[in-house]
Amino acid sequence: MSYRFAGKAPRPSAGAAPAASLDYVTVMIGEQMLGLPIERVNDVFIATRFTPVPRAPRDIVGLLNLRGRVVTAICLRKRLGLDPIVECQPDGRCELVSVGVEDAGEPYALIVDAVGEVTRLDRSTFEAVPVNLDPNWATLASGVHRLEDRLLVILDVDAVLSIDIPVAA
Repeated sequence: MSYRFAGKAPRPSAGAAPAASLDYVTVMIGEQMLGLPIERVNDVFIATRFTPVPRAPRDIVGLLNLRGRVVTAICLRKRLGLDPIVECQPDGRCELVSVGVEDAGEPYALIVDAVGEVTRLDRSTFEAVPVNLDPNWATLASGVHRLEDRLLVILDVDAVLSIDIPVAA
């Protein structure tokens, strides 16, 4: 099952006033709701088979084939310093909820616990990252929105995808 986000939000032209609202695809990691800027999300899908990558950082689940493209799968739980809920079988089989994003033309799948809905929030409610937010989370966040019953942490997709991979000399 896959959902494509073909109608991405238009990028403002140079000199144009910023939009009054911000749109996010919400995802869950445990009880925490996170927001991904909608213009960075390509699709939502269930990933079922991964090819492990030897010596990869612990955040990388493996590689998968999505419509003929090789996609690097990153476990957002591990990236945030949490233990994964589901581990893949030795043969690479499992069913994981994934959000497809791209960076510099390279496709990635962010493995999350669940995907919520598209949420539109007023730009005036956006705040800087709180000083008391867990440091693992703060380095991956661009800010927060305080909702009625919870805090929506907005992820910086570039920071999430920035994984240092050691290179052998």
